[in-house]
Amino acid sequence: MPASTRHHRALAVFVHCLGILAAVPALPTAAPPAAAAQPPPAAAAPTPAPAMPSVPPAVPTPTRAAPPLPKPPVTVAVAPESTPAPRYRIQVRNAGNTPLDTTVRQELPPGASATAITTGGRATRTAGQSATAVTWQLKLPARSTTTLGTTLTTAAPDRPLTAPACAFARDGSRPYDCATATWNAAAPAAAKETRETPAWRRTPVLLAGLATVAVLALGGIWTWRRRRRPVAAALSAGGRGTVYPRPATPRPAQTRRTPSVWLIVPVAAAVLAGTVGTAAWTATREVAAIDTDSQPTSGAWIGRGTNGAIGEPLRESAFEFTVFRVACEPGRGARQCQATVGVRNLTPEKQSWHGRLQRAYLPDGNFVSTDEQATRAANQGRDVFAQPLAGGSRTVLPLVFTVDGQAPPQQLELRSGVFSAGVRVDVP
Repeated sequence: MPASTRHHRALAVFVHCLGILAAVPALPTAAPPAAAAQPPPAAAAPTPAPAMPSVPPAVPTPTRAAPPLPKPPVTVAVAPESTPAPRYRIQVRNAGNTPLDTTVRQELPPGASATAITTGGRATRTAGQSATAVTWQLKLPARSTTTLGTTLTTAAPDRPLTAPACAFARDGSRPYDCATATWNAAAPAAAKETRETPAWRRTPVLLAGLATVAVLALGGIWTWRRRRRPVAAALSAGGRGTVYPRPATPRPAQTRRTPSVWLIVPVAAAVLAGTVGTAAWTATREVAAIDTDSQPTSGAWIGRGTNGAIGEPLRESAFEFTVFRVACEPGRGARQCQATVGVRNLTPEKQSWHGRLQRAYLPDGNFVSTDEQATRAANQGRDVFAQPLAGGSRTVLPLVFTVDGQAPPQQLELRSGVFSAGVRVDVP
């Protein structure tokens, strides 16, 4: 090939390469690294298969109220002093590891007033109530015991006086613990006489000994006469005795007469009918007494009703009730009366009780049962009637009664079951 031709071809190839290089800047620039990392567009993805029906949503769990806070470990003990005038010693113990603010309140019986109070206490009068009380605002140190005291005066110095005391929350609404004690002027003298008199010289012991000797003597005489009677009968029937025993005289056989069946069946039926009728009549009478609407109940199938005052422990069939305080809101119309009540289960088994059976009797003869919603609110949302009370346990709690009128209740009726006699507490 001629040299000129090769030269023209090389020039053409060079020009062609220059054109290609000139066209390269016109190409689109490369995408940034972030855009390159994105997934491919959704349009390129294959069409998914139809989805299966979804599982029905779960039923939401109902919201539960938060459990109430546990009571602080505060205990109260009350003891009467051996003094001529009524005097009480109150011990408040904080067994917790943190200090605690509390209000201690001692209820005074009607007609009594405080003449001496330990430092920090003051006598107060509840609105709408005739009885007074002594209160202390305390800050209990951790792991400590605080001792308080009061001396009372009354118009009847020889009458026993019961003055309960309770430790409440700082605002005085929630009770921590309560205790009660009764001062009796005759108690120290009686205890001294019991210690000084020997047991064998006391009158009841001597009378019991004499009665035992008389019973033994009468029993011995009766046994001796019973054993002597066959010998005397044999001597009188046989005349003079002989060395050899006499042959027994045969006696004719005696047959016992049995009563006719036609006589036994009617008598048994009459006895059974009389027993069933008496039981039905007694049951009807007792239930009618329990369901009385205008007066406090006076009858029951189990136990006997007990009456008492505030601060006195009263027992019925299963529970021991103690009313420590009754306070009503001031004003007219519908208002709430709160009773601080101690309940002790005297049986080893669990026992249930019901709010409808706890009653407050008004001056007009009508009664109201426990306001269960207000009682639950006073117990920080806890339903005190929902769970049975454990055997041998004790609790102190507020019961709320909603009354209509200015006068407070005159009597509280508390019971463990519908068939128990219950207890009645007079409210001053």
